[in-house]
Amino acid sequence: MKYQNPLIVVTDRERSLKFYREVLGLRLIMDFGANMTLTGGVSLQTRESWAKFLGKSEEEISFGGYDAELYFEEDDFDGFAEKLAALDVALVHPVLEHPWGQRAVRFTDPDRHVIEVGENMKTVCRRFAKSGMTVEEIARRMDVPEKYVNACLR
Repeated sequence: MKYQNPLIVVTDRERSLKFYREVLGLRLIMDFGANMTLTGGVSLQTRESWAKFLGKSEEEISFGGYDAELYFEEDDFDGFAEKLAALDVALVHPVLEHPWGQRAVRFTDPDRHVIEVGENMKTVCRRFAKSGMTVEEIARRMDVPEKYVNACLR
C-alpha cells in the first residue's frame, strides 16, 4: 500500500483554487471536475461529489472542526508573513514562536480548513547560528540532536 495525498472537501472549487494559488502559491496539476490535484499533493474535492461518495446529504458534511491541518514550511518566512498580512485571510493565531524556535502562523481557507505555515527548520538552525549560538546551544534550544543541527548548517 502507498499513501497518496490529503484530500479536503470544498464548497466552491474556483474560490478554493484561487485561495491556494494566491496564498500558498500552489498550482493546478490535474483537473477532474469534481476533484483537482494541486502541487504538493493537495487534492480538492467538491462537497456535492464527496457527499455522494459517502451516501450522505451535503448538509451532513461539516467544516471548521479544528481537528486537522495542512502543514507547509517556508524558507522566506518573513516574506510570507508580510504577504499574508496584506491578504484578507482569517487567522487562527498570528505569527508565534514555538518553544523550539520555529516561527509559525495558522489561518483558515475559505471552508475553514486549518493551514499552518512554519519557518523551514533549516532556516531556524541558521537563524540561531547567525545570532551567535553554538551547535550545542541550538540543539538544546530546538530539542534535536547536534547531528541534525550540523546537517542543517551545511
